[in-house]
Amino acid sequence: MKYFLPLIIAFSIFINPLNTLAEELILAGGCFWCLEHDLESLKGINFVQSGYSGGNLQNPTYENHDGHQEVVLVNYDPKLVTLPDILRLYFRNIDPLDGKGQFCDRGDSYRPVIFFKGATEESDAINAIFSASKELRVPLEKISVELKSKDQFWLAEEYHQDFAERNELKYKFYRFSCGRDQRLDKLWGDNARSTNLWNE
Repeated sequence: MKYFLPLIIAFSIFINPLNTLAEELILAGGCFWCLEHDLESLKGINFVQSGYSGGNLQNPTYENHDGHQEVVLVNYDPKLVTLPDILRLYFRNIDPLDGKGQFCDRGDSYRPVIFFKGATEESDAINAIFSASKELRVPLEKISVELKSKDQFWLAEEYHQDFAERNELKYKFYRFSCGRDQRLDKLWGDNARSTNLWNE
């Protein structure tokens, strides 16, 4: 049996390469429906899941996630997309000047937060904050995105996953009535949230 073990391991890696190649990032930026939808179109992102993180409450739910932020878990292939690319798209889809919520969603659950793991991710997050300050032409202290060490990610209920695709009309109505795109266009300019932005 010991001779077959390396072959079994190699075969499992071959049929499921995401286990060895993928990286994960946790981001908070208001309603997780919107952030999930905004990020998953970027080439190199394998999937995005909605959930909760940042608090101490075990097994949070949508009805009770006190202390947690609504977040998304971004699973991506670092050979196809870089963390700075993802962070740039993240910033272009939030209001980094608002640390008390996002758009019509107010309170601690909706604060913008980047959860980093290790010195490299922290450095990339800091650089993204500096870039946002420069692009928006505001003092650095006006950028109200918090940096926190990566914590446990709790997957949100099934009906929250891929909400934009499964509930298109309801999602579009919510997004418009919340003023999300109107505020983003005012901040960053029309069409500034394109996933091809860094190729310009």
